Amino acid sequence: MSMTPDQSHLDQSPLDQSRRAFLKRSALLGLAGTATPFVTSLAAIGEAAAATASDYKAMVCVFLYGGNDYANTLIPYDDSSYAAYAAARPNLAYQRFDLAGSVLNPAAALPGGRAYALSPAMPELNQLFAAGKMAVALNLGTLIQPTTKAQYSSGTAKLPPKLFSHNDQQSFFQASSPEGAASGWGGRIGDVFQSGNGAAALTCINASGNAVYLTGRSAIQYAVGTGGPIPLIGGSKTLYGSSSALDSLRGLMTAQSSFAMANEHARISKRAFDIQAQLSTALAGAPASNFPLFPANNNLADQLKMVARMIAVSQTLGLKRQVFFVSMGGFDLHSGLVASQPVLLAKVSAAMKAFYDTTAALGVANQVTSFTASDFGRTLVSNSDGADHGWGSMHFVVGGAVKGQRFYGKAPIVGAGTSDDVGQGRLLPTMSVDQYAATLASWFGVDSSGLRTVLPNIGNYDASTWNQGFLG
Repeated sequence: MSMTPDQSHLDQSPLDQSRRAFLKRSALLGLAGTATPFVTSLAAIGEAAAATASDYKAMVCVFLYGGNDYANTLIPYDDSSYAAYAAARPNLAYQRFDLAGSVLNPAAALPGGRAYALSPAMPELNQLFAAGKMAVALNLGTLIQPTTKAQYSSGTAKLPPKLFSHNDQQSFFQASSPEGAASGWGGRIGDVFQSGNGAAALTCINASGNAVYLTGRSAIQYAVGTGGPIPLIGGSKTLYGSSSALDSLRGLMTAQSSFAMANEHARISKRAFDIQAQLSTALAGAPASNFPLFPANNNLADQLKMVARMIAVSQTLGLKRQVFFVSMGGFDLHSGLVASQPVLLAKVSAAMKAFYDTTAALGVANQVTSFTASDFGRTLVSNSDGADHGWGSMHFVVGGAVKGQRFYGKAPIVGAGTSDDVGQGRLLPTMSVDQYAATLASWFGVDSSGLRTVLPNIGNYDASTWNQGFLG
């Protein structure tokens, strides 16, 4: 099987990918003349069984578009593993003495004396790990079923289609299906809980544009900007200088019709106007100036600040469960990895620590869990001054309910040609996205039957492994 990534999916920005996905899912709506923050699928079928909740919980997916390089994010530190790491990427590897201050000291030691250091660019996440508020998921990636290297090599295992392709693996991580998926597992979790929310339209919130992750079979994702709801009709207060003309336009956009498509357009438009007004009013009570912990000049931090503001007003809006999505691009580093990745990781670390500290200040740290995700990892073997598209990677889960200061999953053998490698140090995942998602969903309140609806491939795994244990 070829290890060459699908070239048609290379070098696309998250904005381009988001635009493509949006157009595919909204073409039938006929929303001419204005864009709304709602994205829906009229063809969606089936709904998860409704669930109710008496408390509040929020899940926040932090997606790193482009495929984050795992080996310079979580660096092998024990003697033999570090030696294999340095040999595989001599022009990319950290010097071991530069890692001494960022070695992770877990509460439970890894087997075989294995050890890891976190990138020196991520001191804030190192602090959270030491405080027991962050867990590390080892060798996580897209799978359909448990897969060995022998099965992979012989072609006897069902594999995610178009491995190593950006768009398809982004979609498979978010939806368990390749590009063109109708719903994602975050949205399907939203399906389960939206009926218990006072403002059901605010169950699934996207602070970075559009993502299949948040599209449910019935739940609709609502997009916000870093300053609040995305203004409808450009945020105008007049039309050609006339407020009455603007009122007339709104009336036309929301008027009922005997034509099904026109009536659906009106229904969605009215909901958009109503929820924008409701959310804007609520957020006025949680101004950005009340959230001082977030660093400046960091778009991911700006998105997470918006999420924090929405969490702060969740009680006002009658919300019990919310699923959020934020993202950051730039991780497709075929070159310039040593110079560029630390800058990106520093922003991720500072933003996620500020977000955790803010939830603690709000008194909801135990009720909010954030977690990283990405297209895939990258090759261990260097490609000039970068790395090629990979598969498995390392990810972080942060929050007060996290059983932190621990590693979860199996630490892969470091090097090319190992039992964990399918070529050039591409990791064959040993923890599936489905198991990662099932652990999060179970903490959120989805029962075992609901997990089968939310995660269509979870039944391929032994039920004892569905919950990986990193959340209490």
